[in-house]
Amino acid sequence: MKIQFLGANRQVTGSCYFFEAAGLRLLLDCGLYQERPYLERNWDTFPVPPHSIDFVLLTHAHLDHSGLLPRLVQQGFLKKILTTSASAELVPIVLLDSAHIQEEDAVFKRKRHQKEGRKGAHPEIPLYRTEDAEQVFPLLEEVPYEAPLTLNEKLTVIFHDAGHILGSSMLELVVREKRETRRFIFTGDIGQWNKPLIRDPSVFRQADYVIMESTYGDRNHEDPKDIKTMLCDIIKRTREKGGNVVIPTFAIERAQELLFYLNQLEKEKRIPILLTFLDSPMAVDVTEVFKHHPECLDEEGLELFQSGQEQFRFPGLKLIHSTEESKAINSIKGTSIIMAGSGMCTGGRIKHHLAHNISRPESTILFVGYQAKGTLGRQILDGAPQVRIHGQDHSVRAQIEKINGFSAHADRKALFHWLSFFQTPPKRIFLTHGDEEVSAKLARDIKRKIGTEVILPIYKDTYDLF
Repeated sequence: MKIQFLGANRQVTGSCYFFEAAGLRLLLDCGLYQERPYLERNWDTFPVPPHSIDFVLLTHAHLDHSGLLPRLVQQGFLKKILTTSASAELVPIVLLDSAHIQEEDAVFKRKRHQKEGRKGAHPEIPLYRTEDAEQVFPLLEEVPYEAPLTLNEKLTVIFHDAGHILGSSMLELVVREKRETRRFIFTGDIGQWNKPLIRDPSVFRQADYVIMESTYGDRNHEDPKDIKTMLCDIIKRTREKGGNVVIPTFAIERAQELLFYLNQLEKEKRIPILLTFLDSPMAVDVTEVFKHHPECLDEEGLELFQSGQEQFRFPGLKLIHSTEESKAINSIKGTSIIMAGSGMCTGGRIKHHLAHNISRPESTILFVGYQAKGTLGRQILDGAPQVRIHGQDHSVRAQIEKINGFSAHADRKALFHWLSFFQTPPKRIFLTHGDEEVSAKLARDIKRKIGTEVILPIYKDTYDLF
């Protein structure tokens, strides 16, 4: 039994792990890189021949976990992609949106390069097209939560709820070889406890090996009770100045949670009724998917759906589909709330809204999710005085705000809470999905508090587990 680390190592995006055991070759996640300087890896030939892989086990639909599946299929993978029912419905939405954005960006960049008299490389052609994304869909196979699935006589996998986004899962792999049994936990992304809509993360009593995310391993989020107050204050301050609140928004979970809180704030009359645009066709589609999957919802979410309340609808909300509607938003006078993807500002409609607002002192750019190093979102959040959007330089004069409590990732306190359920420490913990300095700090603290071996693998590292 061995594991090779093929992504999200000492950085956040591109989640991908090759697991070999009991005569099977498995790929755990197959995510897109969204951070510089790792973008070139999206174009590389897979380190493991895709045709040799027996199964892909997919933890959830976020692009940094699923976004390279079309490339994997292009290069020869034609077997099953196992994932939860909700993820199987979300993945086609995510991949089609990704392909569409890449096609649009390639055309835009090609025209700009021609105008500037220069020629780019990969950005002038899409990483994959709509028809490539569609080749993935027939391979998706739904797996229920908590139902042991026998892949062969020696290896069983169980999908547990990760509490991260709709349909997210942790993978428990049980391997029986050489008269021994080994239990392996791959956390994917661990969610927060006591969030609205979806269930809390699963916990475990025993495991030999754990691959664990570490995104917020060095900090804690705000108290959830403060999220609404912070959001309320930002909206009211921006309205007083006459600007827009522009929110780079992840289409799965973050968009729905924002709508949930904005609905509550309006009902409580804590904010005025404002034009609120959800300018993301993918987020609009995802919002409908929530209604199909009560198995993923917590008591609060189930109660809202069963009561018939439209928690994602309120006065002033406009769901935007077409490009023409999106462009029209920027001609509207007065204060509005604009939510658009992508969540890290790496592509999509948010870049157009940023271009129209980032140099306006009266507007606010509000971040509600993690911004990976090298992304436009991270540059803005880190205080860059000027940023480049669609080939043009823009001075950053807007107010920049961040609310960490919206994150779908567990913070430092929650990560230790999750670890506390193990009755005996795992033999070895591998930390991934975190900036190197963040993962390193968490690793030191886990060693000190728990005493187990903690490893920060680098790209393509391989470890024997038996």
